[in-house]
Amino acid sequence: IPVHYELSQNYPNPFNPVTKIKFQIPLLSGVTDGRGALIQITIYDALGREIVVLVNQQLQPGTYEADWDASAYPSGVYYYRLEVRYDGFAIGNFTETKKMVLVK
Repeated sequence: IPVHYELSQNYPNPFNPVTKIKFQIPLLSGVTDGRGALIQITIYDALGREIVVLVNQQLQPGTYEADWDASAYPSGVYYYRLEVRYDGFAIGNFTETKKMVLVK
């Protein structure tokens, strides 16, 4: 089980047309083992418009990977953001954003 949040750089980067996004969710003290976190991974274009939500579900602590097939999108710079929310646990909330490049 991971000991800290981590949003890894997508691989490959630059990519065409599919990329992988790896992330880790730790077990927080005070959060029971059976209770996961609400995880959302969202892709944004260079203007900050939401393109797609890749992950939007309750996940247990662990390491995960999400794939994005961008074959329907033009070349350019995109951003992906990991948001973590634990119900009733303000200390568990986490957000991180990274940049990626789609080249066709």
